[in-house]
Amino acid sequence: MSRHAASPAQSLPGAVSGTCQGRVSAGDDAGGMTNTAIAVSGLRKAYGDKVVLDGIDLDVPAGTVFSLLGPNGAGKTTTVNILTTLIRPDGGTARVAGHDIAAGTKAVRSAIGVTGQFAAVDELLTGRENLRLIADLKRLGPGKGGRVVTQLLERFDLAESADKLVSAYSGGMRRKLDLAMTLVGNSRIIFLDEPTTGLDPRSRRTMWDMIRHLVAGGVTMFLTTQYLDEADQLASQIAVLDQGRIVAHGTPAELKRQVPGSHVRLQFTTVRELDAAARVVPGSTRNAEDLTLRVPGDGGIQSLRALLARLDEYSINPEDLSVHTPDLDDVFLALTGHPNTEEAAR
Repeated sequence: MSRHAASPAQSLPGAVSGTCQGRVSAGDDAGGMTNTAIAVSGLRKAYGDKVVLDGIDLDVPAGTVFSLLGPNGAGKTTTVNILTTLIRPDGGTARVAGHDIAAGTKAVRSAIGVTGQFAAVDELLTGRENLRLIADLKRLGPGKGGRVVTQLLERFDLAESADKLVSAYSGGMRRKLDLAMTLVGNSRIIFLDEPTTGLDPRSRRTMWDMIRHLVAGGVTMFLTTQYLDEADQLASQIAVLDQGRIVAHGTPAELKRQVPGSHVRLQFTTVRELDAAARVVPGSTRNAEDLTLRVPGDGGIQSLRALLARLDEYSINPEDLSVHTPDLDDVFLALTGHPNTEEAAR
């Protein structure tokens, strides 16, 4: 969500504006939080005759990373904008932190934080002043606000640069500051819209570590990303959105097993053992050169147990075994039929 994405909310009560445009900051109370952080049922949104969301359902457990993937124009950012109360849905229901997004708009906004595609920081202020500004807007008071600012600067390894102008910060430092600003007020649910776009590999991994640390502390993360390895690394649940509909949902491992190409690779020490295994395992493919046998499967535990039981029945003992599954790129292309490109305005 870029800074200009806040403009649709200007007609809504309590919309953010000015310096904080594009940021929905959290309040102190995440009241209504249950084991389900976000619950969506039949959510619909259309612009004219173009249907962007066609009745999607989502359930995000508290204290987890949930990733929404989809090709350009699939409706990811529209979903984020609706759940963060920046735009209204045409149909369906959604509860965030236990609050209905339509009837409890202010309560939702007091419980969430949003980190968009571009760091929403003021370059003319120092890192400390950026955090202090948000603390003042949240009316934390001089004493509590000062303590929160100091804690966040230390937590995000920004203490040494706290009094430098943000214009001198690197991209990674700006992203860290942006996330720290989102946490002023103790956000329990954070929406991350492509949070590592443009970062170098080291800065990306630093952000990943911070996200994992926050989740370990009970924070819920709703992540959209154009980096499929990022979703694979961070998310416990992934939903794939295509043409306004959820076309797949599950853990990364479950999604990978839906795509053909999963197989078990068995390594043997002799051609005799290899040939014996090939005879008793239907559909397998042998490679005499490296003494391996490729066995198609779904990559699941049950099928692996069945394979090992079959080999044991004939007293065949492979020297090594490895399970190979498609990656999320394969899953994405198989489910959507489109390359994973950066999403446009919606």
